[in-house]
Amino acid sequence: MATIFLHSYRGPLKAAILDWAGTTVDYGSFAPTAVFIRLFEEEGVAISAEDARSGMGLMKKDHLRTILSRPAVAQAWQSAHGRPASAEDIDRLFERFVPMQLSVLEMYADPIPGLATTIENLRDRHLRIGSTTGYTRPMMDVLLPAAKKRGYSPDCVVCPDEMPAGRPFPWMCYQNAIQLEVFPMEAMVKVGDTLVDIEEGLNAGMWTVGVSLTGNMLGLSERQVQALTGQEREEAARRIGAQLTRAGAHVVIEGIWDLPAALDQIQTRLDHGEHPRHGT
Repeated sequence: MATIFLHSYRGPLKAAILDWAGTTVDYGSFAPTAVFIRLFEEEGVAISAEDARSGMGLMKKDHLRTILSRPAVAQAWQSAHGRPASAEDIDRLFERFVPMQLSVLEMYADPIPGLATTIENLRDRHLRIGSTTGYTRPMMDVLLPAAKKRGYSPDCVVCPDEMPAGRPFPWMCYQNAIQLEVFPMEAMVKVGDTLVDIEEGLNAGMWTVGVSLTGNMLGLSERQVQALTGQEREEAARRIGAQLTRAGAHVVIEGIWDLPAALDQIQTRLDHGEHPRHGT
């Protein structure tokens, strides 16, 4: 008979695993969106920004599959090509997508406001800073140095093409834990702006923080968000926050600038013996 040891971790948080586009850089998560729209246009298929954003957070080949699975896109593809998209089409599209994405990533490396102050706060807490992404390693090889020039450089970056699978599987989070030498998983917090970010963190047994206003689910630039009325901003944060909470996020914040306060809330829950799997 197997023996299972259960314990309640009540120690300090040790690491934050941050997403990239829409969470730490690229306000509104525009880099993949623009490329997917152009890619499909060149195939004679018009897709909306909503279509392009539908698989955000997934490894980019899985993201392509998600877009093509949307009924309107599948119908448009059928009309343009006379047949449904095949596995070969997905391979071909991904091969074309990669250089297109590589060519623009440096343009979308600006840190989201508040990132530098938040990273300083995390360092003061002696937290390690890791990251997961839907970008492949060649893409991150472009984005990483561009972000570093702008002042952001996490301790660890794990990409989906280095693991058996990307989100929502927990493998990238586990690899962060290994490389950062952090244990247990409930001493780590996953932060992201998509539902699969939250699912990834939960599957890894981590605390999760959802980002509502700077990411893919709102899909607006910083200037567009600033142009919202107070009521519009509040309604957007409430609507997206509800979706992230239903997905399992333990805390929802508007942007990375609010992460220190979220960490305080999670630490209090830890101190009281709560585990991320106990529910939200």
